Amino acid sequence: MLNMLKWGGEIGDNVLFRDPHTTRIDMTRPCLLSIGNNVDINVNFQILTHDWCTYVFRNLFHDFINSSGKVSIGNNVYIATNVTILKGVSIGDNCIIGAGSIVTKSIPSNSVAAGIPCRVICSIEDYYEKRKKQALEEAKEYVRYFRERNGRNPQASELWEEFIFFIDHSNINDYPEIPVRKQLNHGYSDWICSHKAPFPSIEAFLASIK
Repeated sequence: MLNMLKWGGEIGDNVLFRDPHTTRIDMTRPCLLSIGNNVDINVNFQILTHDWCTYVFRNLFHDFINSSGKVSIGNNVYIATNVTILKGVSIGDNCIIGAGSIVTKSIPSNSVAAGIPCRVICSIEDYYEKRKKQALEEAKEYVRYFRERNGRNPQASELWEEFIFFIDHSNINDYPEIPVRKQLNHGYSDWICSHKAPFPSIEAFLASIK
């Protein structure tokens, strides 16, 4: 990453590469690379600013043709596992790129996109509303399977995402074992001021699940 900056690439603040060892960044033209602020990049990530199709041209047509294009990733972007971004692509702000995607064309801001080739599935607003509706049932499903496999209720520390259903500003100090600040990161202050848990405690949350 330091070489990318040294040779003209741009990386913003709060950019996380989950596993640098499985991250491959095309360093042939670092000045064509731009990554914005608040970008979370998961494992097995590859970004290319060129291709080598001229290998075939050279042998077939006895010619050599260059091939390159700028790649930019905007602000507040999450890129899931096993994603490849090809040359000439831009990903806008507030985007989610689904696992296993190959991004061959630009993705507009405020989009959720996935697939081979990667295509827009829905807006970020629609996906947010969908996830809010599904989240509680998914949390309940997790608790049911946890009970089935372990013969007991999960402890608070084992609900490290599901805490949103029973923790808010009124009781957060009752659950020091849950890394709420770590989970929310720089979004913690806004979340704790606005979030209202639907259940007053972990006991009430677990009791609601049959």
